[in-house]
Amino acid sequence: MKNGTAMSDRKRVNLALQGGGAHGAYTWGVLDRLLEEPRLEIAALSGTSAGALNGAAFKAGMVAGGADGAKAALRAVWTQVQAGNGPLASTLTDWFRPFLPDAGTVSSLIEASPAWQAMDISSRLVSPYASGPFYAHPLQTVVDGLDFSCICCDEGPGLFISATNVRSGKVRVFGAHEVTSDVILASACLPTLFRAVEFRDPATGTMEAFWDGGYTGNPALFPLFDPALPDDVIIVNINPLYRDSVPHTPTEIQNRINEISFNSSLLRELRAVSFVKKLIANGKVEAGAMKDVLVHMISDDALMTELSVATKTLAIPAVIDRLFDAGRQAADRFLQLHIDDLNQRGTVDLQETFN
Repeated sequence: MKNGTAMSDRKRVNLALQGGGAHGAYTWGVLDRLLEEPRLEIAALSGTSAGALNGAAFKAGMVAGGADGAKAALRAVWTQVQAGNGPLASTLTDWFRPFLPDAGTVSSLIEASPAWQAMDISSRLVSPYASGPFYAHPLQTVVDGLDFSCICCDEGPGLFISATNVRSGKVRVFGAHEVTSDVILASACLPTLFRAVEFRDPATGTMEAFWDGGYTGNPALFPLFDPALPDDVIIVNINPLYRDSVPHTPTEIQNRINEISFNSSLLRELRAVSFVKKLIANGKVEAGAMKDVLVHMISDDALMTELSVATKTLAIPAVIDRLFDAGRQAADRFLQLHIDDLNQRGTVDLQETFN
């Protein structure tokens, strides 16, 4: 028995965590709520960018202190991310937080500010290599604070982190034993903002350069198709799949291009899953020869379409709080509606949604 629930009654699932900069606080909220569910067991996580950071913190905390340890580790990470705005900014935001408008309005105000527009233009015109010896990755301190002895151990859930090999353009999925601070930073390396993360790939022994994993696997699902893992994959989706309006401003256009680009690898894998499920259903392949993946999704497109690239780049405490709460609420709704579907059937209509 664990938390009053027999192990045989628990639902074993895998989690696929999308990247999306500071919007990854939504995933933090989802994980925070899932960790409170006694009927659920997380067998493995695949994460990219912010999803990689969340996945690594989840595993480190889970191995060190169970569900409570995972919740604490995730909160510690996001507290540090917000602190990266600087002590004065954090203090002022805390002071004015009760009077701040909703997250969507905050996003619009930031986008309209001359300071943001100047920074956005600069990121397209100035290389991150131009800073010379003064360059520093803003997440370095946060990532270095993780317990890699727990992340890389055999205990706890499996962990897979995706990055994009700059030279080959292919996805590179790192297993838990290969994860280092460089791997997590590589997974979150947007090339317009950060220098490529270069290190010796343990699989080849050669020096390689990596960019954000979102270009080739956001997140990568195929590592979760291992026969030893459960059939269920719960995707925590951050980037909106659909927008009602057509973007008009340069920032809106670029934001939508990024969303489409970062969703394309996920949609490609889901179409492959849909194809395999059709083969299995039609008896075209022998039973058990291919994994019959049960796909689920936790998302909040209504909230995410209110936000923009501005709130992905800047960890505004008021927006982080809203995202965290929204993630918890979405996970709670999912559990209320679908906890009994887990290990029985998928809850995403792949053909209607993705084909």
